[in-house]
Amino acid sequence: MSSFLWGNGSAWESQTTRDIYGAVMTVHTLPKPAIRAKVPTADASMMKALVYLSPGKKGLVDRPKPAIAAPTDAIVRITNTTICGTDLHILKGDVPTCKPGRILGHEGVGVVEAVGAAVTVFKPGDRVLISCISACGKCEYCRRQMYSHCTSGGWILGNTIDGTQAQFVRIPHADTSLYPIPHGADEEALVMLSDIMPTGFECGVLNGKVVPGGVVAIVGSGPIGLAALLTAQFYSPAQIIMIDLDDNRLEVAKRFGATATINSTNGKAAAAVMKLTGERGVDTAIEAVGVPATFELCEQIVAPGGVIANIGVHGKPVALHLERLWDRNITMTTRLVDTVSTPMLLNILASHKIDPKLLITHHFSLDNVIEAYETFGHAADTRALKVIIQA
Repeated sequence: MSSFLWGNGSAWESQTTRDIYGAVMTVHTLPKPAIRAKVPTADASMMKALVYLSPGKKGLVDRPKPAIAAPTDAIVRITNTTICGTDLHILKGDVPTCKPGRILGHEGVGVVEAVGAAVTVFKPGDRVLISCISACGKCEYCRRQMYSHCTSGGWILGNTIDGTQAQFVRIPHADTSLYPIPHGADEEALVMLSDIMPTGFECGVLNGKVVPGGVVAIVGSGPIGLAALLTAQFYSPAQIIMIDLDDNRLEVAKRFGATATINSTNGKAAAAVMKLTGERGVDTAIEAVGVPATFELCEQIVAPGGVIANIGVHGKPVALHLERLWDRNITMTTRLVDTVSTPMLLNILASHKIDPKLLITHHFSLDNVIEAYETFGHAADTRALKVIIQA
């Protein structure tokens, strides 16, 4: 058998044989086509997502892409998201409203992929900031600007509906729950405006009634506490005292504008605050951790007439020491962020008065989101503040 090229360059095979009369003849045939292995193709209807499986367990899994479920919905393709301390509380089992099987995450930026028939502000292709709070804009609570208690929204992303730690997310009430990204804005910095910047400002600074010349203590120098530190400086307090167990985070707080820092490892933080304030205490004590010990520290350091502003997500009971506080004329506030300050913070970011990107310490792809959680969850060892996850 021999072979030669014919016409279009195909290799023909030739074989000598005899016909029925015994005459020699040569037969030319094309070779059988090679059998090609099927190349697997990605299923366009599926996406990657980080899912809460059970207390202490999470996984990166394939999930169906979300679809428009109501005329006011938008589907957003996530470009950047992050992990919040609240996500860690969910994984501990501290948030009973979040059930196993939920896609986590309530922060991020992305590109509008599709919109429902009733969406008028946004269109496919628009780049948007996702608010951690979904708001209908019409119910009793929304009319009072308590968007966190919207009767058909509030904090639902990554809690009672699937969230943003995925390639795509469905956003209810899109017209009032998304913000257009200004031209030229740094999208990684904007991720910090989904939640932690308005949370630190509204729940800590505004509720805490920070005033010019006042004395502020922030218990917890994690991302939320640092966000409160950055935004407290809008009001020029005389002192901002940061308290934490981690010297690295306290050093970061100094760079961000803290006038004093206290490591509370030795259990003597209250005495140290009193010494710094002439035994008076602080006008505003902001709790930014969410454990009993830090809230009770706020009770010990608040001055007569002062405010304790709670930000932390508490999963356990906390003692309220009225035997010490009943006559102190103090105010205690709790709040879930309403994101009413987001437009203002967008303007301040555009004017470069604050730089939320200072809070970002690590970057990961969505494929490495489990590693991102390990890094964020062991911040004392990794020195992580906020991590950016690129989807």
